[in-house]
Amino acid sequence: MANKKSVALTQEEYKNIIQVIRTGFHYNGINYKKNNRIATILVMEANLGLRIGDILNLRLSDIIKDGGRYRLSIVEQKTNKKRNYTVPIEIYIYLQEYALENGIKQDARLFSITSRAVEKHLKQVAAYLGLENIGTHSFRKFYATEIYKNNNYNIVLVQELLQHSSAAITQRYIGIQQKDLEDAISKHINLL
Repeated sequence: MANKKSVALTQEEYKNIIQVIRTGFHYNGINYKKNNRIATILVMEANLGLRIGDILNLRLSDIIKDGGRYRLSIVEQKTNKKRNYTVPIEIYIYLQEYALENGIKQDARLFSITSRAVEKHLKQVAAYLGLENIGTHSFRKFYATEIYKNNNYNIVLVQELLQHSSAAITQRYIGIQQKDLEDAISKHINLL
């Protein structure tokens, strides 16, 4: 699914998708077993804001303890831009537990799966849940939208986090612009 067609998830959609992937489901005569690897990949995309290709290349060794913080340092595949930022301790512990449960070493890739396989599974989950225009990029857009809403609608902050070249691109990307326009119009009533 093309990134431009995918939409940002709501909190409820995000939770439902992850739950269905973790428990398994039956759809169109096929039993889909629970899949913690795909669930973890999508949880990471929703919590780190990275593209699927960058998530699939993650190694625990990419996250380095720097004083009391954990820092992720990668070069993004799509843009070839260096990205270096703090990873919340909860996210690092989550990944560390995943690696331990699956016997993955510090310098090995955490997820040995293709983005196509993740997309294919997600497509079935979305169909099962009756959701449209959902792809892996929906989780990055979810991240952006949540950061935007939880930080006083600071579009410049989201632009920096996603490394977009302009705030206008970020506005289109998260689809907030129309809502903001409608809210502004409805708040601007000056009847005498």
